[in-house]
Amino acid sequence: MATTAETEPDGTRTAVGTAALHDLLPPVARRRTRIGLVAGGLGTYWPQFPGLLPQLKESAAYVAERFRGMDAEVTDAGFVSDAQEGAQAAELLRLADCDLIVLFLTTYLTSSMVLPIAQRSHTPVLVIDLQPSERMDHATFDTGDWLAYCAQCSVPEVGNVFRRAGIPFRSVSGWLRQESAWRRIEQWIRAAHIRAALRHARHGLMGHVYPGMLDVQTDPTLLATTFGSHVEVLEFDDLRHRVERVTEAETRERMALARQVFTLDDSVVDEDFAWGATVSVALDRLVEDFGLDTLAYYHRGLDGELHERLGAGMILGASLLTARGVPAAGEYELRTSVAQLASQSVGAGGSFTEIQALDFEDGVVEMGHDGPAHLAVSARDPLLRGLGVYHGKRGWGVSVEFDVRHGPVTLLGLGQDADGSLSFVTSEGTVVPGPLLEIGNTTSRVDFGRDPGEWVDAWSATGVGHHWSLALGHHAAGFRAAASLLGIEHRGV
Repeated sequence: MATTAETEPDGTRTAVGTAALHDLLPPVARRRTRIGLVAGGLGTYWPQFPGLLPQLKESAAYVAERFRGMDAEVTDAGFVSDAQEGAQAAELLRLADCDLIVLFLTTYLTSSMVLPIAQRSHTPVLVIDLQPSERMDHATFDTGDWLAYCAQCSVPEVGNVFRRAGIPFRSVSGWLRQESAWRRIEQWIRAAHIRAALRHARHGLMGHVYPGMLDVQTDPTLLATTFGSHVEVLEFDDLRHRVERVTEAETRERMALARQVFTLDDSVVDEDFAWGATVSVALDRLVEDFGLDTLAYYHRGLDGELHERLGAGMILGASLLTARGVPAAGEYELRTSVAQLASQSVGAGGSFTEIQALDFEDGVVEMGHDGPAHLAVSARDPLLRGLGVYHGKRGWGVSVEFDVRHGPVTLLGLGQDADGSLSFVTSEGTVVPGPLLEIGNTTSRVDFGRDPGEWVDAWSATGVGHHWSLALGHHAAGFRAAASLLGIEHRGV
């Protein structure tokens, strides 16, 4: 993330480290992702081959240890050997309200042992089968030794029964200490972070839709029925009420904080800076009072009246909130705030973004947006610029400006189809250096490895809408996995 700044010999200021900003803007605490874990094998083997079960339990202990080292709360249902024990594990995991259940197949087992776990929990399941090593020692192995390597035998059986039961099937096959297999497993855990965030999210929606933007209009009930999220409909008067209670001392304190996080351009007017700081303090209270995980907002306003001033004063506070893990999006962009939260959940930032222009000489798509931004994606100390006019919006004040960190990025948007269903839409590219506008926007030059006009055509055909989240790193595979856990379609460009 962007942090407090250091001055380079040439006079520029660059963002450094993460600890300082975490101290200044401590992340908002949320419910931890919950992972259910159960290992199993066919109990018929235990009396036949006495040394087999201890070996398999040793593997199960290693797997449990790896999961405990991940950023999640793990409910370990132990080792099951028959259908009755599988049913007991199913009940334990059902009560745990997991975001993902992992079934570790240690040797062959029957599908009757694991089907109840998937059915009764109503939770996505990942099947993993990790044999003890890369290969068997054929010269010395007996039947008991071989059985520790035959978990793959039951993977097609489980896949068949899950399909017949209407349960999505996912699996990772490999060997116990194969790091490439564990990276695939960890990808599903990151996907579970997204499912956890969206299942329990409270999305703030304040004001009204930007007139004429038909693509951004979203039925709030759709988020509840698709993800389990709650949409809290707010009035700008909810913010006004809290702004009126901000003290001058609190405003000065917030201005001091902003000076530690941002560089202030000479264009910043003190009165506008103070107003943005006051609104920022009130926004923090609004988020806390309503327990919000995201905020999408817009108010048109008229002739500088109070509600117009509130809407125009949002950018500083919304950017600081986004840096703390509460994504904010202007123009009433509820779906984009969801995409930002998904990006935030995997530690990739997630900034409000749209297309600005195409550069056919350099073969890049220029992207960015005015308004709130995610400081995590900034290449250097973000700038506060004063604007006498907000383009396309009424009002004036301070805006956030920076160029996006060079390197790999992933776009994530939420598309919506004629039947109302949502989808994750992704595209991976690389932010490259080049000329940028200095107009109070976040900006980037993204190379998608193809003609920029062709990319725009393909991206637009997905139904993504004209706003999305820009996240650092390549995460399309992880977002595809998250779509699977969420039960929605994924489209990649």
